[in-house]
Amino acid sequence: MNLTVTTPLPSPAVTFKTGTIRAPDGSTLALDSRSLLLNGRRWTPVMGEFHYARYPAAKWRGELAKMKAGGIDIVATYVFWIHHEETEGAWNWSGDRNLHDFITAAADAGLKVIVRCGPWCHGEVRNGGLPDWIVARPGARTDDPAYLASTQKLYAQIAAQVAGLLWKDGGPVIGIQLENEYGGPAEHLLTLKRLTVELGLDVPLYTRTGWPELQTPMPFGEIIPLYGVYAEGFWDRELTSMPGNYWAGFHFSTLRTDANIANEALGRREVRDEPDIAHYPYLTCEIGGGMMSSYHRRILVDPRDIEAVTLVKLGSGSNSPGYYMYHGGTNPDGELTPLMESQDSAFTNWNDLPHKNYDFQAPLGAAGQIRPHYYLLRRLHRFLHAFGEQLAGMDTFLPDQRPAGKDDVATLRWSVRSDGQRGFVFFNHHERGRDLPAKSDVQFAVTLADGSVLTFPDAPVSLPSGNRFIWPFNLELGHGVTLTWATAQPVTLHDQGSERTVWFAATPGIGTQFCFATEVDSPAGPTRLLTLVPGEHRITASRRDSTQTLRFIVLTEKESLRLFDPAPPVAMAPLPVAFDLLRAAGPLRKIPPAATPYGVASAPTDADFANAAVWKINLPADYQPASGQLLRLRYTGDVARIYLGDKLIMDDFYNGLPLELDLSRYAEELKTRELTVAILPLQKDAPIFFSDPAALPDFKGQTAVAELHTAEIAGP
Repeated sequence: MNLTVTTPLPSPAVTFKTGTIRAPDGSTLALDSRSLLLNGRRWTPVMGEFHYARYPAAKWRGELAKMKAGGIDIVATYVFWIHHEETEGAWNWSGDRNLHDFITAAADAGLKVIVRCGPWCHGEVRNGGLPDWIVARPGARTDDPAYLASTQKLYAQIAAQVAGLLWKDGGPVIGIQLENEYGGPAEHLLTLKRLTVELGLDVPLYTRTGWPELQTPMPFGEIIPLYGVYAEGFWDRELTSMPGNYWAGFHFSTLRTDANIANEALGRREVRDEPDIAHYPYLTCEIGGGMMSSYHRRILVDPRDIEAVTLVKLGSGSNSPGYYMYHGGTNPDGELTPLMESQDSAFTNWNDLPHKNYDFQAPLGAAGQIRPHYYLLRRLHRFLHAFGEQLAGMDTFLPDQRPAGKDDVATLRWSVRSDGQRGFVFFNHHERGRDLPAKSDVQFAVTLADGSVLTFPDAPVSLPSGNRFIWPFNLELGHGVTLTWATAQPVTLHDQGSERTVWFAATPGIGTQFCFATEVDSPAGPTRLLTLVPGEHRITASRRDSTQTLRFIVLTEKESLRLFDPAPPVAMAPLPVAFDLLRAAGPLRKIPPAATPYGVASAPTDADFANAAVWKINLPADYQPASGQLLRLRYTGDVARIYLGDKLIMDDFYNGLPLELDLSRYAEELKTRELTVAILPLQKDAPIFFSDPAALPDFKGQTAVAELHTAEIAGP
């Protein structure tokens, strides 16, 4: 497998029209064409989306601390206009909608903040976040004077919320995103930027989504485009697996723009990058941290999908992963209407989403659950924190022989990030929904800028299906030691006195070898090539003329995912909960397509639930839910709803996963109100796609199924 790298050209001298970049303590935040620059040094921050209005304010601090522990540096959050001014002139910034308090909590957690100000956001919210009274008037998302006057009031409200919290004030707010998925004239975005600046929203970074293509060119440096990728989407019209070009997210490419995002609104299209794209740093804001299920597409996420597309983005040149979503939530109640996206609204009417549930199968769930991809991504984040400054200055190189397209599973998928002499090999052999064949006789040959050829490993190896890794070459580890190559992924490093410890993750199915540029002293004696056993070998090596030492610790896959974690507390065994059937399911409903262009199957209405099967959940007498305790319901059906009395508090479009509810949020209400579950039958011929065929029940000759299998309390 051959590839030639060259010495990167100096970053072009370009000017970005930022706000104030210097904080009161002298810290600076700027950017050039390669990366963000924190205090003049290359910075590869990790950003994760968390919507304050979708989570209880009392729990923000604990969840933000989890995000920080997961390697997040920046929390991004939408300001959904409809959450704050559902009725014109009646503003609500209290309780869970208090943006000021959320940003303060983020700062206390050590996180920086990017505020996605809209006015139109999407986020699977009604009208994309626009209030109904705005939608009822002409001119939304344009420079219409009346619309801009209302937008100015929104921005003024946001400015009041973030007063004293901007970077220039010593606060955490480093950026503002303007609009979202906007494809009109660039002039409208420039108008929005002007409004924010006039209102005092002075920040180092003004951003936009880099999709779709604008109708008119954006003057260079005014607003920074950010990009994204999703492993699969709920929004596609098709009822098939991986429609369109989702496969491309698992292939290395220098194309930044993704064709799959928002294709229900933007259509299937050929995408291209803007002509001046190389002069902008490659930053992302929407790497799918999970995926919702819409009514017509029931997506079940594989955690490996999320790690794979993130690794591919890094190997394709991105220098800052940003996840949508990193933390799930629950839609707040509206005063006038439900606040989820639906096909029966007048605007943003492409899909039906759950009324309440916005879990997104994110690394941190709607109840704060920690998912497997939290740990997979944290390992990548630790790599970026330790080696990102080097990585950010490296160009991307792709081999001449690359996959020819969607169906080419024979060609190896890899790339190199390098400065011409040192770098990293990125490899991905995982693709959602496809078992890729194992690869044999794999050996990488990288021609360096000086003409020398580095070939590694020392002998060809076989790579099992599903492998994903980053291997270093000519990596300067400090203390005079250069690692010529390794068949293990760097995880992180730590200095203590004259000793540096570097942790590596073994590549599953591959022998772990380290090759050094010069002989090092090791327990095996002076050597340039070490073979280590993951989980057993902790090697101390040093140059023979040095008093400083390096410790190499090779971790197994499992160890690398839980590095530095304290011993887990003794888990409470799930407590079974009894339930009683109150009502059997009634007649089946017809499932019509929505009466909209390209309409898909419509979710059930409130009236349809008159024919749902209903169970009463019998929590133990005198039960007091502890923080983090979940009610976990395993069921089969179409749509499930949980009611507290007559109030809907959670719902779910069945995709095979249990429905989970944080009971501690309702501790007082549970003392006096009945908890019930209503399940509509899943019909055998329903026009619904399930990404996991195992989720489909054995109908056993029936035309529909609605069953509550188990209920239990699962605790922290």
